[in-house]
Amino acid sequence: MSLNNLTITKALECLDKKEFSSVELTQECQKAMDAHKDLNCFITDTPERALNDAKASDERRATGKSIGKLDGIPMAIKDLFCTKGIQTTAGSNILKGFVPEYESTVTQKMWDAGAVCLGKVSCDEFAMGSANITSAYGDVINPWKHKNDPSKKLVPGGSSGGSSAAVAAGLCLGATGTDTGGSIRQPAALTGICGVKPTYGRASRWGTVAFASSLDQAGVFARSVSDCALFLETICGHDEKDSTSANMNVPEWSKMITGDVQKDIKGMKIGIPKEYKIDGIRPETQKIWDQGVAWLKEQGAQIVDISLPHTQYALPAYYILAPAEASSNLARYDGLRYGYRAPDPKNLDDMYERTRGTGFGEEVKARIMVGTYVLSAGYYDAYYIKAQRLRRLIYNDFVNAFKQCDAILTPATPGAAFSKDEKSKDPLDMYLEDVFTVSANIAGIPGMSVPAGLTDNGLPLGLQILGAHWDE
Repeated sequence: MSLNNLTITKALECLDKKEFSSVELTQECQKAMDAHKDLNCFITDTPERALNDAKASDERRATGKSIGKLDGIPMAIKDLFCTKGIQTTAGSNILKGFVPEYESTVTQKMWDAGAVCLGKVSCDEFAMGSANITSAYGDVINPWKHKNDPSKKLVPGGSSGGSSAAVAAGLCLGATGTDTGGSIRQPAALTGICGVKPTYGRASRWGTVAFASSLDQAGVFARSVSDCALFLETICGHDEKDSTSANMNVPEWSKMITGDVQKDIKGMKIGIPKEYKIDGIRPETQKIWDQGVAWLKEQGAQIVDISLPHTQYALPAYYILAPAEASSNLARYDGLRYGYRAPDPKNLDDMYERTRGTGFGEEVKARIMVGTYVLSAGYYDAYYIKAQRLRRLIYNDFVNAFKQCDAILTPATPGAAFSKDEKSKDPLDMYLEDVFTVSANIAGIPGMSVPAGLTDNGLPLGLQILGAHWDE
């Protein structure tokens, strides 16, 4: 196996044994980045920074002073995390050329742990999308090919599609993502890798460009569960700069993975929610779900039927709450303080209108309009307040469900990766891509997507595992 396709865990083992250097590992990733520019994963690459990071890591290892759990590992950063001295765009023209003077808490923790910065990867504009086709910097392409039509360009999922595609294609060993309604778990499933969204508050949101503040949560992509555990424990922890950051110790999840699957799973109660057996679920998805249940039974788990009665309201509630928060968060992009400003404005109003009208893409403008509408005086009670009440009911559903089971197993997505043309003309069809994932964000619980198998067309499908609060 080429170096750039190693797991983080294996690469760290090899670096410790000096089987290769961080510079060599980084260079292999950079070669892969050059060879797969057609995937359009990176918005900004940082080749000099990467090699300098790698050299510094090799020097530390040579003197026995390795500084952290990711020392020497080449990583990609979703272009939603502010990085000091490196352009941060959130996939939008309105932030093109914006270079932060500060570092997000998540990325700072990575650099403190010795990670190597390969650059910033693409995302749907302001994380609004399920296919990575709304970025101002072009569509990201899924590295997986349709067996019967290899020329078809498939989406990698979104909004963290650049992150998932980069990991799946071997351009990096791991990548950060954010998950507002499934934006880590859904792309992980469509690209055949692992992705974790921790409990809301586990990882700091400070320095991360906001979409919907009460739903956004940073998380990770990697090629194995062990890698995700190690990566996640690196970026999590209390941050005084984030008022929603939980002041809780971070478990060493990587040490909890014993390798003895039956020992770990035997006796666990796994919940199967009846409401997730939706009309229109594809036979291949149902087959994988059934297979996942069978695997768990074989390892000694007890399967429990559970009910999440307000599941049917999760998606509509989400598409009221998220746009409402987005309309408020994105009000700051006015052309005055940073980012894009429309040239030669006639007056202040003209500057605002043209800056936001040309700086934002169509999807972002649509969600701002929806959010502004549901927050308006005449509709606030009818829409926003009702959605908040539904949010509490959905939260209660999960609290009650976890009194009956230890974890919940569901599909991660309705189906496998699709082409842009299949769904881009129907927004509702695209929004349904998140039907299995949004509930976890509304309730604030942790969720993970793991590869579970392939369709008849050779495309990956994932299963989603949900846990109770703080039970990653």
